[in-house]
Amino acid sequence: MFKSASFFRIATDFVMPPLEALEEALQSAQFMPCGATQPESVGWVPPRGNKSTVLVEAVGTQVILRLCIERRPLPASAVKAEVEERVEKYKQETGRERVSSKIKKEFKEEAIQTLLPRAFTKRSSTTLWIDPLNKFLVVDSGSLAGADKVVGNLVEALSEIPGSRPGIMAKPVQTTMAAGAAMAHWLSSREAPVSFTVDRDCELKMPDDQKSTVRYSRHTLEIDEVAEHIASGKVPTQLAMTWNERVSFVLTDMAQVKKIKLLDVVLDGVQENGKDDDGFDTDAAIVTGELSALIPDILEALGGELSIDGGTAPTATGQSPERQFAAL
Repeated sequence: MFKSASFFRIATDFVMPPLEALEEALQSAQFMPCGATQPESVGWVPPRGNKSTVLVEAVGTQVILRLCIERRPLPASAVKAEVEERVEKYKQETGRERVSSKIKKEFKEEAIQTLLPRAFTKRSSTTLWIDPLNKFLVVDSGSLAGADKVVGNLVEALSEIPGSRPGIMAKPVQTTMAAGAAMAHWLSSREAPVSFTVDRDCELKMPDDQKSTVRYSRHTLEIDEVAEHIASGKVPTQLAMTWNERVSFVLTDMAQVKKIKLLDVVLDGVQENGKDDDGFDTDAAIVTGELSALIPDILEALGGELSIDGGTAPTATGQSPERQFAAL
């Protein structure tokens, strides 16, 4: 259900509206395929798949939504060729050698409208999980820009619900330590944070114009060479890890999680107990349950979460977590 995860903190005073009201708001913004000359269409689709018409799924206290985006991408080369053809025709008809930028802009707009009906569409959907109890919002996206778009559509839908105040105010989670600095510390010290192990995949990149990159795949990382790359200035941008022998994933320097995989110890119990009819409720309960425990541990490993005012956010016990690492 979730292959990637971008984490957002939602307002502490946000109250989840009645699911019936949210369903109605999403139904008014449900997905419709792109029209012939429409470059993009965005809307909500059933999280359960095409066999369902319900746009809001609740599994326990967790709320699952799914946003669909369809695009008609146009190759820049095709647009350019169409514009050049129009420019040449214009020159021949008017006898002018120079064409103003205003006219070229008009030709480009006309070219796009001409080419769009012939373009193939590309469709993708992104799952969104709202945890109203722990005030988290998780988007199945490894791109912050992509996740922001999904969250923006959720905010818009919630704003359509009468009396839905205060707003959700979703903001990307910020941590005390930058993820890149934390990963560098773990690799250099060869000591993973509590509850985690470092696996055998890593990417290190030099933070300059050259962007020199070193990648290790299925290779032990407990070697002097890795520490030497870090000492020379390279910063880890991706690091494969495992949490409590239950979930493997790749942590990025933007504190996002990719390539999420539930391990056998989690899945064996599911196979023994069976699934519901379509497997959705079982999958959703397992994934949200595992991520609900994983997310706080990731934040703790990165020195704790920063509150909106820049201080360290309190833990569940009301105490600020201690910083685990010295600044590199």
